[in-house]
Amino acid sequence: MTPWSGRGAQTRPASSLRVQRVGNVLQRNCVRLGGTPDGRPMMFAHGFGCDQEMWRFVVPAFEDDHRIVLFDHVGAGHSDLSAYDHAAYDSLRRYADDVVEICRELDLRDVVFVGHSVSAMIGVLALQSAPEHFGALVMIGPSPRYVDDGDYTGGFSRTDIAGLLDALDANHLGWSAQMAPVIMGVPDHPERAAELTNSFCRTDPDITRHFARVTFLSDNRADLAGVDVPTLVLQCSEDVIALEVVGRYVHEHIPGSTFTQLAATGHCPHLSAPEETAAAIRAFLPG
Repeated sequence: MTPWSGRGAQTRPASSLRVQRVGNVLQRNCVRLGGTPDGRPMMFAHGFGCDQEMWRFVVPAFEDDHRIVLFDHVGAGHSDLSAYDHAAYDSLRRYADDVVEICRELDLRDVVFVGHSVSAMIGVLALQSAPEHFGALVMIGPSPRYVDDGDYTGGFSRTDIAGLLDALDANHLGWSAQMAPVIMGVPDHPERAAELTNSFCRTDPDITRHFARVTFLSDNRADLAGVDVPTLVLQCSEDVIALEVVGRYVHEHIPGSTFTQLAATGHCPHLSAPEETAAAIRAFLPG
């Protein structure tokens, strides 16, 4: 069985990634390594309702000169679901602690952390906690706060978020089927929306509901100013989850960051426009 087995596996050649079973943290987060062992590490972190499989179209572009690190957040994908504790994972900082623990277990330095959606902020928190491990951040569709607050535009009112969470509580499968096409934002490619729907539906409903609250009620605006590594903010067009104004806010509040507007629409360009996404990341990284 290849590492990319499952939905969409036939669309890419098999990569060199392999499941790691050494050490509890690597089992807990289903860590997989690949690429060039002595290359600069690149760690890819998936967003809400997803798993590491979502990176399969982008990773091959970096395997020749980077050490690839993939993992599942606890509660997602093939992570150890028994390790999920509601009290422990009641903030994004616990997810950031997991990222740091993986880095320490693998003795990673100068990591390029690529975080999609909520994982962009998890990367910020991991850097804040253990800066010795990280050398750059790539933030795809980041949002430091989803709820509007005074002069700050997050894209959602408190009522919007309450309605979203109530709908998820009431009907996990129905919410997934309704929201995935909107989040994906590529109506010409219904297979991508179907993949995201299936990913949402595979996740334990109780964990999904809890992670949704942690994600959509988080506020990490104050953490942005402390980012002191080269940072790329990748902003999609017509993203209903992370508006352009939000992406520009992140860019303006991270000193020296780079802002790149993608032609790709929706919230998941690593699935809908992987070539453009990989090219933007490659252009940002040193040659």
